Amino acid sequence: MNHIAFALLATTVVFVLALLAAAAAGTLARVDDATYPAALIRAATTFAAVLTLAAAVTGALTQFLP
Repeated sequence: MNHIAFALLATTVVFVLALLAAAAAGTLARVDDATYPAALIRAATTFAAVLTLAAAVTGALTQFLP
C-alpha cells in the first residue's frame, strides 16, 4: 500500500470516528434533557475535540519517523 492511500484511509477512519463520537455526544446530551441547540453545540465541540486530538497525536508521532 502506498503512502497516499494509507494517508487517505487514516484520514477517513479518523473522520468517521469523530462523527460517531459527535453523534454519541449529541444523543447523550439530548437524553440528559438538553435542548436541540445545546445538544448540537456539544456534538460540534466533541467533533472538533476528536479532530484536534488526532492532529496532536499525528504531530507527536511524526517526530519519531525517519
